[in-house]
Amino acid sequence: MRSSGRNSSGRGDYRGAGGGAARSRSGGQRDDKPKRAGKPRPEERRYDVGGSASEGPKKGRGAAARGGAKGGPKQSPQRGGGRTAPARSREYETRAEERNRERYANKPRTGTPKTFPGAEQEGERLQKVLARAGYGSRRACEELIDMARVEVNGEIVTEQGLRVDPAKDEIKVDGLTVATQSYQFFALNKPAGVVSTMEDPDGRQCLGDYVTNRETRLFHVGRLDTETEGIILLTNHGELAHRLTHPKYGVQKTYLAAVQGPLPREVGKRLREGIQLEDGYARADHFRVVEQTGKNYLVEVTLHEGRKHIVRRMLAEAGFPVDKLVRIAFGPIALGDQKSGWLRRLSNTEVGMLMKEVGL
Repeated sequence: MRSSGRNSSGRGDYRGAGGGAARSRSGGQRDDKPKRAGKPRPEERRYDVGGSASEGPKKGRGAAARGGAKGGPKQSPQRGGGRTAPARSREYETRAEERNRERYANKPRTGTPKTFPGAEQEGERLQKVLARAGYGSRRACEELIDMARVEVNGEIVTEQGLRVDPAKDEIKVDGLTVATQSYQFFALNKPAGVVSTMEDPDGRQCLGDYVTNRETRLFHVGRLDTETEGIILLTNHGELAHRLTHPKYGVQKTYLAAVQGPLPREVGKRLREGIQLEDGYARADHFRVVEQTGKNYLVEVTLHEGRKHIVRRMLAEAGFPVDKLVRIAFGPIALGDQKSGWLRRLSNTEVGMLMKEVGL
């Protein structure tokens, strides 16, 4: 017969810490001996997650969630049973500020230490100016300085950290002047039918239609006839544009002209010696026949003048009217394989070559 201390399921009647003293196995009587404090059994452990407000602040994950570790407002304890310190008046704060100013008025000021030699100098670091001008990262510009390829005001720079004034100092890389200001330089392959002006009151297609999305106002360098194709420069550098078009600097322009032959040999000599036009003599710097297909000739004419229709008028006066005319080079800037109607930004080397051409 089973003991009365067991229930009908056959399992012992074990109670936790809140259930009083454990019953003895033999007679079911209470054991009045005090229970030895020890590590609680797994079923007797308590995990305070959540709970009612009367139980006080809990520890563990529940407190973290309430206290801000997992999000939520942090609860800062208040001193004095929840009392807050009285706010100071504006007059009190003003008097305190005046006292602090009087206290530190006669004390000497301490200057901030210099982080590197020459920090008291004005200007910008040379590698920073070169990087802003488009010569690569600052590290790449430092390598240019290490290779002795950079000069400032005619002297080659051999040390890092030189400070310069971009508005006053003349900076060159490989002998070419660096455009340190916010200048822009573009080359456009002007199609036939486009007017060489930035705005046209008659609504015709003009050069300004190709740069309408630019923040800086650009203007064209020289002109091309409406029916003449080829390279034309656009920039906001006024002095460079003036020198490129002034006859004093003699910047050469090269054209390809399609004419009908046959061409006698003395045509080139006559163009180089000069042809009398209604507004004076016009001379070509260079002339050669590029291609011949039957009576169709493709000739190259180079000259440094910029008068209106100068190439067309010279060849027509020589007896060979022009069927098609394309400008393939403006100074050192060649048209190359640039497509008609395409606009491209000039490289730093090309800008330097243009400035060298006119002494900038």
